[in-house]
Formats: sequence, C-alpha cells, structure tokens
Amino acid sequence: MVEITPRPLAELTTLRAGAVPARMIEARTTDELVATLRDLWADREPWLVVGGGSNLLVGDEPFDGTVVVVRTDGIEQLPSPLPGHVRLKVQAGHSWDALVEHAVSAGLSGIAAMSGIPGTAGAAPVQNIGAYGQEVVQTLVEVELIDESTGDVSVVPASDLGLGFRTSVLKQHHGSVPERSAVILSITLELAEVGHGEFVIRGPQLRGALGLDPEAAVSLRWVRDTVLAVRASKGMVLDDADPDTWSAGSFFQNAIVSAAFARTLPDACPRWPVAPDPVADRVIPLNEYYGVSPTASSAEPDVKVSAAWLIEHAGIGKGFALPGSRAGLSTKHALALTNRGGATADQLAALARFVQQRVQAEFGLILQPEPVLVGVEL
Repeated sequence: MVEITPRPLAELTTLRAGAVPARMIEARTTDELVATLRDLWADREPWLVVGGGSNLLVGDEPFDGTVVVVRTDGIEQLPSPLPGHVRLKVQAGHSWDALVEHAVSAGLSGIAAMSGIPGTAGAAPVQNIGAYGQEVVQTLVEVELIDESTGDVSVVPASDLGLGFRTSVLKQHHGSVPERSAVILSITLELAEVGHGEFVIRGPQLRGALGLDPEAAVSLRWVRDTVLAVRASKGMVLDDADPDTWSAGSFFQNAIVSAAFARTLPDACPRWPVAPDPVADRVIPLNEYYGVSPTASSAEPDVKVSAAWLIEHAGIGKGFALPGSRAGLSTKHALALTNRGGATADQLAALARFVQQRVQAEFGLILQPEPVLVGVEL
C-alpha cells in the first residue's frame, strides 16, 4: 500500500464534488487492500473506500479520516461446472466497462447490456447494477470479501448477499447503515459461451430497448455498440469534455410501489410488474397438519414506476437548474443530476431535495437516491 498526497474527492468521483480528505492510501493489490483495511479497523479510524467514484456524492467539508483508493486489477478465466459456460474472477478495482468489453471480445454472454456503466467490478454487486433487463444477480456466482467486524476474508455465495433491485446487504442506503459492513475484494461471474456470431435475444426488456423483433438475431458486439449509443444519447456515458455527463448516472431509483398505489398514478406513467420473491418451502409438523395445506397469497405483485417520468411530469424538465446553481438535470435525461462545472455538493443536494419535494407534492411519492451520500444530507 502507498500513502499518497490527498487529492480532492472531486477528482475521484464522477459527480466531481468533494473536498480533500485528511489522509489517502492507494491499494494496488488485494494483499495491500486487506492490510490497509485491517489497520484502519483496528485503529477505529473513519474510512471510505473509493473505486470508480461513480456512485458517490461527497460533501464539501473535508472527510476526517482515510480514503482508500482501490486500484486492484485483473481478470482470471476459470472453468465452470455448467456446460457451455465459463467463470471470470475479476479484481475489485477493475473497470466494469473494461470487463464487459473483455467478455464481448471473448464471446461471453450475460453482461453486454450493462455496457457503459461506470465504476468498478467490486462495486457492481453492492448496487446490483443493471440495465435493459440484465442485472449482476443473474450472472454473479460469488464474491471474495473482508468483513469489518472480524477482519476475516471469506468467499460468499451470491445467494447470501440479499441482491435485489439496486440493493444488497452491503449497500449503505440513504439514512441507514449496511446490514453487513464489508469490502469486496473480487467477484466471480458465470457467463455463457455464445461466440461472435448472431443469436436471438430472449429478454423482452432488452429487445425493446434495442428495437428488436422477438426472433431477431444479433451479435454480442452489436448489442454492446447499440447499448453504448443509446446510453450516450441519454448522456449516460462519461465524457470528460461534456459536463452534461458529469453525473452519478441515475440519481434517483425507479420507485417500487404497491399495485394499489400504482393505480393512483396517471395511466401514462410507465410501469413494470415486479416478480414477487419466491415463497420458501414450509414444513408443517405432523401434529399440526389437518389435511389442508395453506393457500398461497393472491396479493398483487408490486410495480416499478418510472422516476424520470414522475420528475418531468412534476414540472421539472431536462436541463433544469435552480437559480445561481452550477448543478442541473442533464439536458438528455431527467434522472441524471449533473455538475456543470464547479458545482458544490451542497448545490447538488439542494437540487436533489427540490426534485424530491416536487414529485412528492405532485404524486405523493418520495424518490430515493441511488448514490451513497457521505457528509451530505437530503
């Protein structure tokens, strides 16, 4: 590990906000990362791990602790027990989009629709990133992580991470602490070997986003190139020369609401049913069984509704900015809060609060932020 001269977190986050922390360490190997974290936890020093900085809004006051910059890198291909599949073990600091490019170049299917998502591989399961019907949960086998409570390194199956819609037991949600305080060291994905030829895309959401007929056949390279073009058209591919892309991607989550609440929203609001969690098998003791099994609940599944639609129909259009602020919504996508150059964290937070208040006043729904907030309140 190398202790380096602290840099402003504005230089290490895609929202380009954040002051200079008290201390900064760069970890380039897993051993360095483990040793650094164990030392910090033993000393009970405030700490913050930064990878690609694409899911962080850091405050304007200096972080009074140590920022650990993760620079581990590398992909290892492993055999899979599933015929026609391989596994990729990826170091936490490896660029997510570079991983997608590697998979596409190798003819491996499962993550091409997540092209262009910024950040690192280690952060992907924390947020259970996804796009156009693909999510990390669909291909993740396991992660290697280190727990803060014990300092132990272990391999944890994906099924133990509580992966859901943009969430996991590792995520620090707004106003709460993670269920499990740990740092991912590597991830292992299982991807299908489809080669470089054309094949039929089965996911209806991905087909719809790409404008494909149900039986249309395309290559992985075509999927990646098309997704990158679609994301770029929405300002969702980072470009150092374009402040309209200086964002954390979608700042607010698409809201998941009850079917009853969804019916109170205008019919024009886009919505998608959310599959209910599977009901665990129940063992009924023999002395409690009377020949009739309990019936499954017939409750309607929850519904995911479009946060972008809610924002725009609350009267906040693309490109909106509060008077005198350097923060504004993207001119291409209402879900992206952008730094127009020199915006403070306070200005970004003020815009986020304004959006929340307008949507709540208009539709009775409080949008929740996706990024982790450090030294910032909404």
